[in-house]
Amino acid sequence: MSLPKTPSFRLEGRTALVPGGSRGIGLGCAMALAEAGAHVIVAARGAETVTEAADAINAAGYKATGHTLDVGDRAAVEATFAQFGPIDILCNSAGMARHGPALESREDDFDAVVNINLKAAFHLAQTAAKQMVGRGGAILQISSQMGHVGGIDRSVYCATKHAVEGMTKAMAIEWGPENIRVNTICPTFIRTPLTEATFNDPVRRAWIDEKIKLPRVGEVEDIMGAVVFLASDAGAMITGTSLLIDGGWTAG
Repeated sequence: MSLPKTPSFRLEGRTALVPGGSRGIGLGCAMALAEAGAHVIVAARGAETVTEAADAINAAGYKATGHTLDVGDRAAVEATFAQFGPIDILCNSAGMARHGPALESREDDFDAVVNINLKAAFHLAQTAAKQMVGRGGAILQISSQMGHVGGIDRSVYCATKHAVEGMTKAMAIEWGPENIRVNTICPTFIRTPLTEATFNDPVRRAWIDEKIKLPRVGEVEDIMGAVVFLASDAGAMITGTSLLIDGGWTAG
């Protein structure tokens, strides 16, 4: 009897670009891809933080390069791909939020969040796909459970994440014949320095605890296996979908 063999989760010989990869969820993504064998380009706006993150990954015995990048700068994005390409894996964790009541959201709030969460995400994916044509590759957008539900004080943020979900489906259909896989990872609230203020708010914490069905909140490590799975040959037949890491939040 010929037994099937589990496809590899390893990523040796592949280059991964991780915008937003210097801290929080993005750093977890970068480390996960590096542990799986990829050479990871850790990209973010802060030169000091990208250097620190890349140095730490290298010190742990893996391969990483730090690179300063503003994902909202189209020319800089294209120059980054030209410098480090061909890129095999794009894992875009760059994002921002300006939470507040919809009645109080200003135009500059709307534009800032849309420019990073949607416009930059589109351009990153488009630029990656141009390098992947004829080769194949994996594009991952770190989206959010808020791309599937609504949330308190999150109308603009939810709008961008719902848009990323639709954009991902359309790109997956268009680029599938080139063996370019496009998916999203949708975390719930993950404990990071950026979310501590939310977790420390008793009202918000009660809301989170009510919605998450598992008996704890999310940690960065909860994202890492999903990133490797979708980037690797183990996820070779998965495209145009989202992997919800939400502790059951969206289940009802």
